[in-house]
Amino acid sequence: MLKLFRSLYGCVLGVTVLASFSTASSQTTALSRQLDRVDVAVSGIGAITKGVSGNNYIAQAVTLNASTTVGALVTVRYTKSPLLGAEFNYSYTRFTENFSGSPFSQPSGINTPFGVQTNASEYTMGYVAHLPSLLGVQPFASVGAGATAFKPTPLGGQGLPEQARATYYYSVGAEDQLTRFFGVRAQLRQTFYKSPDFGQNYLTINQQTFTLEPGIGFYIKF
Repeated sequence: MLKLFRSLYGCVLGVTVLASFSTASSQTTALSRQLDRVDVAVSGIGAITKGVSGNNYIAQAVTLNASTTVGALVTVRYTKSPLLGAEFNYSYTRFTENFSGSPFSQPSGINTPFGVQTNASEYTMGYVAHLPSLLGVQPFASVGAGATAFKPTPLGGQGLPEQARATYYYSVGAEDQLTRFFGVRAQLRQTFYKSPDFGQNYLTINQQTFTLEPGIGFYIKF
């Protein structure tokens, strides 16, 4: 009887251990499947912003021209299928918002531009689709929305406060996966938002502008 009990106990223990390994294996496989769909990209970007003009609250003409600069873009993507994916973007650039016009004219009539050195951080999410490969390169397109925070610097920001603007974007590009875990990516993005005024009515012209962001970098898959 004791021998039979030991045999039954051994069978139950064996089945339990096998079930545990099977469950762990299934969970690992499911996790691996999800991680296979994720990639993280880091790119260097240029930032070329359209100049805009308008009138402030007392009908004074104001023009805003942002300096051309370079920055960085970090993108995290989840691709469930070629035509179904999502992405989160964070970009950072630093430039000078140059305001000019009637409010900045000296008594002599000379117009002195009012420069606001600014850190701009974009936070956006969007939809991304990958198109069929062409000569081994994978084209893609994405579109989305979020916000950009314009934060004047402590020394060159004229003491102005931070301001956020709703931001919309699209991007087109192509990527080449060189190894199982590493690839290169080139793209052109365009972001759309209302020109910043940092909450100052004498700078408010309520004009939409855009920034072109050509970029190139690399991505890592898990």
